[in-house]
Amino acid sequence: MHCRTEGIRPIEPVRWRSLEGIAGVFWVAEGRPGATGYYLSPDPRIVVFFNDVSSHIRMCNHEGRPPSQYRPMTRAIYVPAGVPLWTDFTGMHRFSHLDLHVHRDRMLRFLAPSLGRSAAHAALRRPAEIADVGPVETLATLLVKELSDPARHGVYCESLVGSIASALLDIPMETAETASGATESRRLTEAQMDRLIARIDAEGGRRLTVAQMAATVGLSESWFTSLFKATTGQTPLQWQLAHRIALAKQLLLSSDLTVAGIASQLGFTDQAHFTKAFRQIAAETPAAWRQARRATERER
Repeated sequence: MHCRTEGIRPIEPVRWRSLEGIAGVFWVAEGRPGATGYYLSPDPRIVVFFNDVSSHIRMCNHEGRPPSQYRPMTRAIYVPAGVPLWTDFTGMHRFSHLDLHVHRDRMLRFLAPSLGRSAAHAALRRPAEIADVGPVETLATLLVKELSDPARHGVYCESLVGSIASALLDIPMETAETASGATESRRLTEAQMDRLIARIDAEGGRRLTVAQMAATVGLSESWFTSLFKATTGQTPLQWQLAHRIALAKQLLLSSDLTVAGIASQLGFTDQAHFTKAFRQIAAETPAAWRQARRATERER
């Protein structure tokens, strides 16, 4: 794991325990205003906070993004293998959290027997962030007790980790392997569409591949493409482009970013690529569209 922090220090002895394919660590720490952290692990990572940190710690998965594109840290997060995480502190804050590093194969052993390997792999690729920790906090508290004062066999701790993972991970009720609701309706559910929109927004409007979109809702690429066309009447990439252009229109109206700046922020190759895509959806160039809408606003 690659990790670097600045301005964050433990204020109590760190408690930890190593299990089969799992490392559990409990921290009580303090971060000063402007403190930062960077984390990148080859294995999945789960973090559960035992106090609210949303107004003090922000996070982002892309380097160099402005503060406006950071989002509040939630009470529990799942970070897939290979996904970087940057954090910063807006003010002095004391916090405690359980940090779980679980080998990818160990996570698959938790999930695959119930979900099937394809759905398990898909679940492990999807990040998860929840504010209402509920039973996750209860399970995490039991695990921290064993980290601090081991009294039970490791299998007890391993079962707690598995329960925390299954409660936190984004595991849809409908999957291609269970062939339940999605098969019967031949359409994506409203919850699946909401997850897809949230994923695109979390990426700042940057383009996702069809495979990434399918993984977000826990389906195979071919099955997802079929259901998506039946749901929206568009291919996934056609729909995604329309959504990205809608985000571009918001930026054109609400910001002073240049057209080139908006193109860069939304992940288009260059201004020419963005202009071509925008004209395809809106029938005019971004500059002309912005000028016309602002003129209309001035006339009101």
